Amino acid sequence: MILKTLPLNALHLELGAKMAPFAGYAMPLHYGTGIIQEHLHCRSHAGFFDISHMGQFSVAGDDAASALERLTPSDISGLLPGFEKYTVLTQDNGGVLDDIIVSRTASGLFIIVNAACKDKDFDYLSLHLPGLRDLQERALFALQGPLAEAVIRKFSATASSLKFMQSCDTELDGIACFISRSGYTGEDGFEISVGIPDAERLARLLLAENGVAPVGLGARDTLRLEAGLCLYGHELNETITPVEAGLNWIIKKGHARFPGAPKILAQLRDGTEMIRAGLIVEGKAPTREGAALSNAQGQSVGHVTSGSFAPSLGKPVALARLDKAYAAVGTRLFTEIRGREVALSVSPLPFIPHRYRR
Repeated sequence: MILKTLPLNALHLELGAKMAPFAGYAMPLHYGTGIIQEHLHCRSHAGFFDISHMGQFSVAGDDAASALERLTPSDISGLLPGFEKYTVLTQDNGGVLDDIIVSRTASGLFIIVNAACKDKDFDYLSLHLPGLRDLQERALFALQGPLAEAVIRKFSATASSLKFMQSCDTELDGIACFISRSGYTGEDGFEISVGIPDAERLARLLLAENGVAPVGLGARDTLRLEAGLCLYGHELNETITPVEAGLNWIIKKGHARFPGAPKILAQLRDGTEMIRAGLIVEGKAPTREGAALSNAQGQSVGHVTSGSFAPSLGKPVALARLDKAYAAVGTRLFTEIRGREVALSVSPLPFIPHRYRR
């Protein structure tokens, strides 16, 4: 399979990136310091992530928000310009086609979708949002961590004054950007959409700032896992509903005109048999996706959806699809790692507190 390359592929190689395949792209897995150090640097300073593999769409018109709302369980029509929302595209069976970020702009909507889903998402959304544009001419970066605001403030007071899930058009050193205060790490930070011709200059500008270091895909995953955030294809897919994934908060009260509404609203009212839960693993060996979970009597009670070592905690953690009868915090469960039985305990989520600027 021939992998697609990011617009900044040469820069990543210059920075010493180890590249790995992901969603059809050659992505920087980590740089010279490795995943753990990159993870900790983002938690203590600021990490620069190239997420240009993600899909970026736009659609103009006053009717775009109400049209998109009919495809999601969320309040999109009530979203004001300069604000954005996390939501999901649902199917008739209640499962999730993709999870997305929707920003309301002065002219319409700006939508970010997952890399592995962007082709199917574009085809699907185009049927309902006439004039939808695939912004392939744009790159996408994330600047995450406690120093992110100070770095952005040097270049744009407008962007640095945003609160969590707000967005704006602005310039960074004369480079036109669309910036939102959001991210996928649990840290305060920004996502920056920029035209590809200006992408390398902007990347070098940000990387030259004190406290900013490049962070690869490996640490991006451990950061989001510690933050207890869903990853499409793991905690979400076409058979898992938003209620089962613990996303009740995205569902607009009184909204019943979206795919899968009968099942999703019934689950919202009555609860579900399976839910998303956090797990702390005893010992040092992490458990991985797909690992079976059992109770003390050896009965199957669920499976791991994501698992890894959590550098901020110094121990392995996991997310799981778990029978709700065993989801109380502190419940002791068991799995098998490398041929031996290992105990786990149900943990509150997120594993570390979010540090968003609200």
